[in-house]
Amino acid sequence: MLVNMTQILKDAEAGGYAIGCINTPNLETIRGVLAAAEEVNVPIIIDHAQVHDENGIKVEVIGPLMVEYAKKAKVPVCVHVDHGSDFSFIIRCLRAGFSSVMYDLSALPYEQNLSKVKEFTEYAHKAGISVEAELGIMTLAMGEGWTHETIKTTFTDPQQAADFAERSGVDALAVCFGTAHGIYAEPPVLDIQRVRDIRAAMPDTTRVVMHGGSGVDEKQVQEAITAGVSKLNYYSYLGMAATENMAKMLSGEGRQRQWHENQEAQVDFIKEYAKHVLTVFKNGK
Repeated sequence: MLVNMTQILKDAEAGGYAIGCINTPNLETIRGVLAAAEEVNVPIIIDHAQVHDENGIKVEVIGPLMVEYAKKAKVPVCVHVDHGSDFSFIIRCLRAGFSSVMYDLSALPYEQNLSKVKEFTEYAHKAGISVEAELGIMTLAMGEGWTHETIKTTFTDPQQAADFAERSGVDALAVCFGTAHGIYAEPPVLDIQRVRDIRAAMPDTTRVVMHGGSGVDEKQVQEAITAGVSKLNYYSYLGMAATENMAKMLSGEGRQRQWHENQEAQVDFIKEYAKHVLTVFKNGK
């Protein structure tokens, strides 16, 4: 069933687990991820990133598929905008039926970010749309100019997170504490105490979000969940694994003659991969 993320994140925090949020830029990923959520029996957030739209995967094509599959799923499914900074892109997603938005203006000065997000959130909530924002700077993966020391300059300040959440009214806030987008050149080291401090400082109505979940070791992931993370974004390593699986399959005995048969095999691969990820996010619950 199609839902926004407000209640499922509230339930996740109360239960000590996190809701997975996975990019689904094609039908095979939509089907595989939702099948995984149904088998693990957990709510799920599927999202479409503005950068994917800019790269040619238009929301007018993929969005209706995401929404219809969400409506038919046996578990609660939120259809979410990922890193939307262009207001026109967000409107296109809402017209496609999305139930939740990440309005990412973290590149702006603090007060501008806060003011614009607050205004958007007031309107979105009237329409039953949940809202996520970002505070801090989510970098590209370490090795691309960042080290474990320099990345600390991008971390979210707990008191500023509390102020932002209180004044903006957002349902979820993506914070920075050691993760990065993309493929890690060296293993990330998370500041788990910072997560605890952020969770303790923010109002109970705003949930903590961790982006860049791909490539983080499972122990640190679960420590972050226990410390207060309720929504956990994951995609890069799933996408890379699916590519490697397809290459291996096409070069070996598992290759099928018809393209659609190879696509079906990818759905199964993505499902099994996502099942493991979602089981980790359950945090033993």
